[in-house]
Amino acid sequence: MNRSLINGIACAGLVLFSLSARPAVAQDRDEDSFYHTREGFYQGNSWKMHLFDRVRADLEHVQQVAFAGSDEYRIVRTKEQIAELQSKMVEGRYDQPELEDVLASLGRVVADNRLSARDRDILNDDLSRVRDYRDHHENWR
Repeated sequence: MNRSLINGIACAGLVLFSLSARPAVAQDRDEDSFYHTREGFYQGNSWKMHLFDRVRADLEHVQQVAFAGSDEYRIVRTKEQIAELQSKMVEGRYDQPELEDVLASLGRVVADNRLSARDRDILNDDLSRVRDYRDHHENWR
């Protein structure tokens, strides 16, 4: 092969590589922004009033980056259960069995889904905070 053809192929390869790497860099920045925002959410004490909104946001994030299929079904079902629980809470009703269902469902998402270590950690943190809510809901403010 002649040298200019080899240089042309190498240059085209570099251009294709840089174009394919660009979305990955943007996605990394988006994910870092998500994690940074999440960390900021838990500053102060006002987060307790919005715990279930945060858990749903975390599930939505995981749903976007996790594999589809049965993994996604578990995430969707957990978000639906949280919405049902929140509806009851808005009406001033504490529903222990419903809360237990949410905990079990969230636990299955953590245990059974293909998640990155970072995403598994945030959902485990959510699980811990919801358990804390269950144990201390009468003083939760």
